Amino acid sequence: MDHLPAKPLIAIACGGTGGHLFPGLAIAGKLMQRGCDILLLISPKEVDQEAVKSAIGIRVEVLPAIGLKRGALVEFSGGFWKSILAAKRLFHQHPPQAVLAMGGFTCAPPVLAGKACGAATFLHESNTIPGKANRWLSYVVDQAFVGFPSAANRLHAQSVISTGTPVRPQFHPTDPAACRTALGLHPENPVLLAMGGSQGASGINDLLLQAVPRLMGASPALQFLHLTGPKDFQRVQSAYLARNCRAVVRPFLTEMELALGAATVAVSRAGASSLAELAAMRLPAILIPYPSAADNHQFYNARALADAGAAVLLEQDLASEEKFGSLVLKLLHETQTFSAMKEELVRWHSPHAAEQIADKMLIILRASGNWKWEDTTNRSSSSSAASVREENPQTAAA
Repeated sequence: MDHLPAKPLIAIACGGTGGHLFPGLAIAGKLMQRGCDILLLISPKEVDQEAVKSAIGIRVEVLPAIGLKRGALVEFSGGFWKSILAAKRLFHQHPPQAVLAMGGFTCAPPVLAGKACGAATFLHESNTIPGKANRWLSYVVDQAFVGFPSAANRLHAQSVISTGTPVRPQFHPTDPAACRTALGLHPENPVLLAMGGSQGASGINDLLLQAVPRLMGASPALQFLHLTGPKDFQRVQSAYLARNCRAVVRPFLTEMELALGAATVAVSRAGASSLAELAAMRLPAILIPYPSAADNHQFYNARALADAGAAVLLEQDLASEEKFGSLVLKLLHETQTFSAMKEELVRWHSPHAAEQIADKMLIILRASGNWKWEDTTNRSSSSSAASVREENPQTAAA
């Protein structure tokens, strides 16, 4: 590059799902603290448009990429090439010094366009089994980061660092009573949180509604915070009203830290970002992996935590109302089981993941010669990250 900017521009491709976008936002925050400008590249999906409303001080651009679905190869290919052209136009106007891919269908075109303009390239893979886009991109990026050590040997990058999955700084243990009050729940009574990811989960919605009478019979003070996704919202809300139980039902909640802070126990899908947030909040959970996830990666995510005693794994095909209800009541009423799970979750939280990724990116960027960097980073934070990495099973060397 002919001109070396005073502040590096980092493009982060992270659209498509909250599981890709929210960790990208966490890394963006750390890069901004280190003096970088950020360009966030997202998809046209509604979940992306809602999530980036909180991205203060970040330039956001939408790429026309679409996910690959069975029988829609032509549409996918068209969106892919349109995204490459759009990324090239953006990068011609404002050349980035680095491009970071967070996985999903929006991430490949910006990395290819970034390579073409001489940017350093990176990827982060949150899941135990990397997605197709990241597996392919791992051949061309300068550095890869992974959330689970087991993902490292499935990537082809010359260098892979296990960092854990970044979470936004607002995710930390907090006062449940204050969170419940903010959401319109009784501050002292226990709360069961149901969440199925940014799109919701009909399997979880149906299972919980079937179990409500059993749960209320055994725990009359129990409250429900149910994030349904847009498709099932009206149906689920009507079901709670008919059962006359205390419930807050939302299709989607941007302030997920409030939901997790209010909850006593959660039932959730097993996307890696959700698991990282559960660990950060020390929230015991029953994990019901999405059975149609690519390469069944949610099952393997959930099993990693369940094998360590940090969560309960319940496969959707094997889930009955009776079995599910019994697991919820066990977590609510057996103090020893509940406390042991909270303690194990501490070991699965990677509090320095975002700053570790940001620091490594800037070290590589400085070495590339694309940016004259005066090192003002607080190195004590990186030393702390290294210490956590040695002790944390999620970030141990692969």
